[in-house]
Amino acid sequence: MEKLAIEVINSKIYTICGEKVMLDSDLAKLYEVETKRLNEQVKRNIERFPIDFMFQLTEAEHEKLRSHFATTNFSMTRTLPFAFTEHGILMLSSVLRSKTAIEVNIQIMRTFTALRRYALTYDNLLKK
Repeated sequence: MEKLAIEVINSKIYTICGEKVMLDSDLAKLYEVETKRLNEQVKRNIERFPIDFMFQLTEAEHEKLRSHFATTNFSMTRTLPFAFTEHGILMLSSVLRSKTAIEVNIQIMRTFTALRRYALTYDNLLKK
């Protein structure tokens, strides 16, 4: 698998309800599985995904996200998307056991770490 650029992953991280999250459809594409299959594995292992790891978007949140990113190709699904926090994404590697899922998860975790590092640097600059 080709290494994903931090920019690619970063472009799929959204802030919803004050949390940095990734949507099930974006994660499925990165993991090279169907969104339906990803969600099936999550539902089979739902005890691993408490509300602070994963939540389903409300109709209003989904619409706001779609209108904010009008050029983005958000799929028109019948069900509202699931949003995974950093911890939820990490937990996905335990239910999606493919080599691709493991490699992608490592890159996603590195991206979240880089974002935190950047935020700390930014905060420190503001204080100075």
